[in-house]
Amino acid sequence: MGGDVGPEVVIAGAELARERYPELRFQLYGREADIRAALASAPRLAAEAEIVPVDGVVLGSDKPSQAIRRAKSTSMGLAVEAVKSGRASACVSAGNTGALMAMAKLALRTMEGIHRPALVALMPTLKNDAVVLDLGANTECDAENLVQFAVMGAAFARTVLGLDRPKVAILNIGEEDMKGTESIRDAALLLREAAGDLPMHFLGNVEGNGIAEGNIDVIVTDGFSGNIALKTAEGTARLVTGLLANAYRASWFTKLGYLFSRSALRALRDQLDPNNHNGAVFLGLNGVVVKSHGGANVKGFANAIGVAHDLIAQDINSRIQDDLANFAAHRSLPMTLAR
Repeated sequence: MGGDVGPEVVIAGAELARERYPELRFQLYGREADIRAALASAPRLAAEAEIVPVDGVVLGSDKPSQAIRRAKSTSMGLAVEAVKSGRASACVSAGNTGALMAMAKLALRTMEGIHRPALVALMPTLKNDAVVLDLGANTECDAENLVQFAVMGAAFARTVLGLDRPKVAILNIGEEDMKGTESIRDAALLLREAAGDLPMHFLGNVEGNGIAEGNIDVIVTDGFSGNIALKTAEGTARLVTGLLANAYRASWFTKLGYLFSRSALRALRDQLDPNNHNGAVFLGLNGVVVKSHGGANVKGFANAIGVAHDLIAQDINSRIQDDLANFAAHRSLPMTLAR
């Protein structure tokens, strides 16, 4: 029932995802009449999907505390509960981000060895997509949190991007080791000393202007800085496309130039389209929960379901647990933190 449009996009997105992944089965939580109306345009999905009628809906304006109190009577709350009980393998929602995070954390709890879950998503770069976390779940993080984010982010990159040993760096105000907060310096030291025991290449620090270059596969940061970086990138993409549109409208000559460059501009638009990178994940929970952008279109929501599919098929939580175990074994050795 979430997102800017609601069931229409969710149902059509599920229908598209079903075509891509025929083995998937869906449980649709929400107001039955609205769901059945949307299913009229998706007959193949309608024949296989299970409708779980729920009248209660989490609104975009609801505070997480309000949503939690009504969790057992809302479509979002019951969908998350289905993951906890094992009735579903994953939950995908385009609803209220704060409410979904709060419900998921309360119901599923964090994995053993993880102090805080992180919100992770893909960001386009000049080369390939990059994994960025945390994107807003934790505004303040200590060194241990950042190290755990690095481990989870590397596992996510191996799962979703197919990388054997992703390149990992911490977002900082400079590339030098002495730059940044104490938490960042300590996290960098821990990761550098444990690099041989983890399936990643730790490259140290990366500045904000280095994210888009595409030389880093996983960018680790606290939720405050990560959310700002994400929103800045989204705004910059809109700025670039807007400036190009204005430039091509400036004269008859520029309009003629547009005709010759349409294919290149179309490729640029597709690369910057957030629907092609849709599907943020709450990593570190005992279950898979994927957050679709509220403004996602049909293709975007199908892509969010695709992320959930990949995480389940690759058993990402087992990967994270194995990596954490290796790191914990390394931590038993003497280690000095930078002060």
